[in-house]
Amino acid sequence: MKILVANPNTSTGVTDRLVAAGRLVASPGTELLPMTAPRGVPYIATRAEAAIGSAVMLEMLAEKRGTFDAAICAAFGDPGLGGARELFDFPIVGMAEAAMLMACTLGRKFAIVSFAKALEPWFAEIVDWHGMSGRCAAIQMLDSAFTNINDVAEEKEQLLVDLANRVVTHNGADVVILAGAPLAGLATKLRERVPVPLVDGIQAAVTMAEGLVRLNPRKATLGTFRRPGPKESKGLSDSLANVIAHRDA
Repeated sequence: MKILVANPNTSTGVTDRLVAAGRLVASPGTELLPMTAPRGVPYIATRAEAAIGSAVMLEMLAEKRGTFDAAICAAFGDPGLGGARELFDFPIVGMAEAAMLMACTLGRKFAIVSFAKALEPWFAEIVDWHGMSGRCAAIQMLDSAFTNINDVAEEKEQLLVDLANRVVTHNGADVVILAGAPLAGLATKLRERVPVPLVDGIQAAVTMAEGLVRLNPRKATLGTFRRPGPKESKGLSDSLANVIAHRDA
């Protein structure tokens, strides 16, 4: 089984971290294929950056289509996820959605903890978009600068532990999601330092993607995620329009 780990950020170091964390839970025989955005921003933190990342994500999936069995939108805010599910016929998993769904199997209420205050409004909207607001106990971010996006997990490790423990104690979280691609792998490292389960977005996504490949669901031909016809897709880039025009012929 081949799973594309498509990072819509431009940081190759973050992509390497994602793949390394994903391999810890991948089944024997599952190959994780790394892909980093060719343009955009080092890490997506705002609505505007997410909009850019969404377009790049769709183009990345179109470029690699046919070379993998499932894809992961490897940024916690799931940029482009809805559009990708509309356009493509292979399973596509978002890190945020996978983390929240997995958290809901481990407890009644989850909290999201991450490293940058700028992420908070966007993450709140993503929780709502996925219909998870009623299960979310809190969204808490560190409010301090960091030196390097590739090293933020190590730099802020103790502060993230403290924040995770705080949302358990003060917000009643049954589960804590360590959110953001740069924090990939940190949940495994910190699991004994927080008294509730920690969920890693990429690990949840890899596990879910493997299951979807085995389920082999059909592509919707009706409903909100049916693929638009050629007359509905005039504004798409050539690579995406080509996907629609050729269908599955």
